[in-house]
Amino acid sequence: MKINRRSANITEGTARAPNRSMYYALGYEEGDFKKPMVGVANGHSTITPCNSGLQKLADAAVEGIEAAGGNAQIFGTPTISDGMAMGTEGMKYSLVSREVIADCIETCVGGQWMDGVVVVGGCDKNMPGGMMGMLRANVPAIYVYGGTILPGHYKGQDLNIVSVFEAVGQFSAGKMSEEDFCQIERRAIPGPGSCGGMYTANTMSSAFEALGLSLPYSSTMANPHDEKMNSAKESARVLVEAIKKDLKPRDIVTKQAIENAVAVIMATGGSTNAVLHFLAIAHAAGVEWTIDDFERVRQRTPVLCDLKPSGRYLAVDLHRAGGIPQVMKVLLKAGLLHGDCMTITGKTIAESLAEVPDVPRADQDVIRTIDKPMYAQGHLAILRGNLSPEGCVAKITGLKNPTITGPARVFDDEQSALAAIMANKIVAGDVMVLRYLGPKGGPGMPEMLAPTGALIGQGLGESVGLVTDGRFSGGTWGMVVGHVAPEAYEGGNIALVNEGDSITIDARTLTLQLNVSDEELAKRRQSWKRPSPRYTRGVLAKFAMNASSASSGAVLDKFD
Repeated sequence: MKINRRSANITEGTARAPNRSMYYALGYEEGDFKKPMVGVANGHSTITPCNSGLQKLADAAVEGIEAAGGNAQIFGTPTISDGMAMGTEGMKYSLVSREVIADCIETCVGGQWMDGVVVVGGCDKNMPGGMMGMLRANVPAIYVYGGTILPGHYKGQDLNIVSVFEAVGQFSAGKMSEEDFCQIERRAIPGPGSCGGMYTANTMSSAFEALGLSLPYSSTMANPHDEKMNSAKESARVLVEAIKKDLKPRDIVTKQAIENAVAVIMATGGSTNAVLHFLAIAHAAGVEWTIDDFERVRQRTPVLCDLKPSGRYLAVDLHRAGGIPQVMKVLLKAGLLHGDCMTITGKTIAESLAEVPDVPRADQDVIRTIDKPMYAQGHLAILRGNLSPEGCVAKITGLKNPTITGPARVFDDEQSALAAIMANKIVAGDVMVLRYLGPKGGPGMPEMLAPTGALIGQGLGESVGLVTDGRFSGGTWGMVVGHVAPEAYEGGNIALVNEGDSITIDARTLTLQLNVSDEELAKRRQSWKRPSPRYTRGVLAKFAMNASSASSGAVLDKFD
């Protein structure tokens, strides 16, 4: 085995004796200093169901590390529950937490000079934050996803977190009784695990499996099931072997590997947040990747899976149907994956998929065959126009007509927009504009699941457009366009929209256009003033000051 970094650091003569003494205080013995020291970044917390089931996985990882001849060093990472923070001021901390998690992992792995790291995470920002930290530290690493939640049930229907947000709209529109509303609220989340559809957490876990830094099948396992704990233990064993081979994340995360991950995101109907997060992941990996690369991959990749939010099934159904390996094998046979990309197991993608059937089983309809896809092209379209010259993201699955031109209904915050929807002041044909919600203006790009869920619940999901420089939940669907850049706070044209202006969203021509003349926009710009910062101290102020544009991932360390 290659001499590990920690051993080299603490066995160089008497000058290192204090270092060794502190390890003896932890129960180490002389022979332990020749073993690889492996970090376990543990995202367990009782803040959210997404992370409440992680301790058993961290414990299994420790057991796997020690059984494979390593020493485990456990440290914590924080989490913010998007579902709990949605619609509140707390939602502004969600994207911030991605950076905090990445910083925690980079700091602990670098500061303690670890030889490798297992990252255990559950909620949405645990995923990209963990991956970014792994790539920055660039020691052998593997991601252990906490697993999806099992569905709730009421009146013969499967429930999940989005069921609650949509029920709000149905109840306010008089389409649901108070009893049904309360029962859905109580039954939607039956236990531990991350939100059950192809929302952000499951999107990112699936992408990490395709990227090669999580074990096959691990991304769609349910947290309560024993196979999830067994997979965590096996992940630790695989990592110790990767340490012996010195196989590091940046050896695996190449441009071709990111193309594989994005192809799987498109094929599974994944979250709009994946665009923002993979821009940030590519930045951490030092891989040249732009927002236009998503559109390039989208145009050649069909949607193969019938998954919520716009489809019928949940992640547990995808797992029973063959999981991400089955989706990848269909893509590989169609020439839509790079089979020679390396994975953390030491096998290539093609080698990992060798035993997977070429076509999905006939007794399921979660995963389609390549000749009968849900949609011929991917669902995350990159739109441009005078309203978003740097690009923005539209989620176009589930729409009968992905085009709308209508009058702008302008809101400078989420709360007033939601109030207008609940008061039935938004009607079919309107285009809602929610602004000053970008990386700097929000700050933190809060998600708009409360307004979009209310629109869906009122039956307006396909007839009302919604444009924002903020983000959407992975559970969002409808005529929605997010990540508009430049954002309003930076003087983007979204700041110049007036109530009643005509706006066109056209996913067919990939256009987001404010139908106002350049001359009129120039006149409006002369009178526009940047608002005062919402925060001047603390983590939100630091994020607002340092965040890059959404079109480059809203990262904090883009200095070139």
